[in-house]
Amino acid sequence: MRVGVDVSPLVQTRAGTARHVRGLLAELRARPRLELELLSFGGPGALSSAARDAVWYPLALRRRDGVDVLHCTTFRGPTTARAAAVVTVHDLAILRSPEAFPLWHRLYGRAGLRRVLRGADAIVAVSEFTKREVEELAAVPPERIRVVPNGVDAIFRPAARHVEELAQSGDVLAVGTLEPRKNLARSVEAARRAGLGLRVVGARGWGGVDVPGWAGEVSDARLAELYRGAACLLYPSLYEGFGLPVLEAMASGTPVVTSRGTAMEEIAAGAAVLVDPTDADSIAAGLHEAVERRAELVELGLARAAEFTWERAADGVETLWRELA
Repeated sequence: MRVGVDVSPLVQTRAGTARHVRGLLAELRARPRLELELLSFGGPGALSSAARDAVWYPLALRRRDGVDVLHCTTFRGPTTARAAAVVTVHDLAILRSPEAFPLWHRLYGRAGLRRVLRGADAIVAVSEFTKREVEELAAVPPERIRVVPNGVDAIFRPAARHVEELAQSGDVLAVGTLEPRKNLARSVEAARRAGLGLRVVGARGWGGVDVPGWAGEVSDARLAELYRGAACLLYPSLYEGFGLPVLEAMASGTPVVTSRGTAMEEIAAGAAVLVDPTDADSIAAGLHEAVERRAELVELGLARAAEFTWERAADGVETLWRELA
């Protein structure tokens, strides 16, 4: 079976969508019964992004010949295609909170996103939360949506015990692009109220978000070190479709404080401290709880993270491809 796979996220970002593509490809490319054609256009800039959305996805990809399945690894894709079309949805924040995004993203969300999702033969949602979002916001029938959770990269693993003992005096770590929905201003205020230091890592984004303690983007190896050395991960995002940092921190043996009533609650499944992300006092109390329950949360998190592998994700995607082909 020959499958065309959109790998454009690899030139656009190093964040969650790129991790998703890399993790899946690492598993799928080793499978002898699959022939993958990696598809991409342009570079990381704004002009390339606009050209992809306006021309490459709707026109070039729809006419792609020679593949049994076309898999677009984000919600960008053609509205119709010659091959069976699969679209992965990581989240629908652009439809839920369009005001938090730059103009071009808002225009795409308003003009074409729902048409792409409704035109796909099947949709991969990375969580049950995201599946419900696709049903509600794009009116896609549930039988056309397959939930395939992300995995966690092997680089995220616990520290040796002597290093773990040192981590108890470390700072709180926040991971995420500087953008409004990451709720970083409340993270800063909550850490201050809890009397804890805060380190923030991630790409500069949009919306005028700037916080003290921001260290910029870091390599995966450095991020793994930061997880292992942190007192806990603070991830009180207002909206996510999955929340990979939650999983990465748990796999690293680091306690997690994250938002109640979101996809992160689903992913954590009782292995994290849940807080009200709109209340700095609730977040601060969650930080204190995570520090006090460190040993218990580390064990719960490691067990939960072990359930998420890229091999399982690749199995789910390959099964769907074969059904469609």
